[in-house]
Amino acid sequence: MTSDSHVVVIPSYNTGRILVDTIREALKHWQPVWLFVDGSTDDSFRCFLDSPEDWPGLSVFVSSENEGKGATAIRAAKEAEHAGFTHMLLMDADGQHPAKEIARFMGLSRSAPEAMILGQPVYGDDAPWVRLAGRQLSVGMVWLETLGGGVGDPLVGFRVYPVKALLEAADNTRFARRYDFDPEMAVRLFWRGTRPIRARISVIYVSPEAGGISHFHYLRDNLFMIWLHLRLIIAFIPKCIRVAQLSRHFRSLEKAGS
Repeated sequence: MTSDSHVVVIPSYNTGRILVDTIREALKHWQPVWLFVDGSTDDSFRCFLDSPEDWPGLSVFVSSENEGKGATAIRAAKEAEHAGFTHMLLMDADGQHPAKEIARFMGLSRSAPEAMILGQPVYGDDAPWVRLAGRQLSVGMVWLETLGGGVGDPLVGFRVYPVKALLEAADNTRFARRYDFDPEMAVRLFWRGTRPIRARISVIYVSPEAGGISHFHYLRDNLFMIWLHLRLIIAFIPKCIRVAQLSRHFRSLEKAGS
């Protein structure tokens, strides 16, 4: 499917050989696809630059420095707005997210263009238990920061953003430039009145033998998330009445199925 309003954005940092498979699958299900290379040093993206004629529908943006997922996503949103796109679907480059779900998520976004469409994970037996245990902190804290307003799991990076709302939310914080991007943007967009719509997706953990690469560090990144939620809780306190109103409103919309 092609679109002049919705674009697929895939940030990549040293993704390795699985990047080619991710891009190929994304292009099967949607065009245009934008690849944002965030300071990669492994040349995993080189084939797209050397033979662009083999990748119709793909645009490649290369940064020489590693700025982080959040900074890359914000840069992509600015490029999307400049190009006239109203929405972007963000997905990981490491093969965790099923490209076959792109069209379904884009359809949900077209039906509710004011909303953010948030992937809700369904894990298989390949999911490391230590990752599942650690993410429960963010799930619980975001429930508190939105008073149960419907964000659900805030860490899955497969989601559709309204570009203008995303840029406005990003302008309100100097953080959310690295791995804190996904949970912080979900919360800040909620606070701004962007409705969350949840949609289930299967999340795959690709083994190293199959080309899977993870840049996740359990201790460092979980400490980073603790700091994130301390910041959000402090910012939440003066907004709590407004957040309670939004939570009731969004829950009523979800209950009504509208």
